[in-house]
Amino acid sequence: MPTLESKFKQVAEEAKQLAKRPSDETLLKLYAFYKQSTEGDVKGKRPGMLDFVGQAKFDAWARLKGTAKDKAMQAYIDLVEKLKSS
Repeated sequence: MPTLESKFKQVAEEAKQLAKRPSDETLLKLYAFYKQSTEGDVKGKRPGMLDFVGQAKFDAWARLKGTAKDKAMQAYIDLVEKLKSS
């Protein structure tokens, strides 16, 4: 039985091969779950007001503050699996 971390790494590679591009909202969720899984809570300052993409990414990741690594990994896996089946 694969460990959660090995499954996470496998699914992260599979996410790059999705047949259909996810919505921007879903991409932000994937980004946030991935960053929380690999780096923990968001650090640093929020990007400046002209960096709309950077702000969106920062905010999505910041919403997961305090989420455990294994919980974020499982959420990422679940979301990618759902995208693969749709």
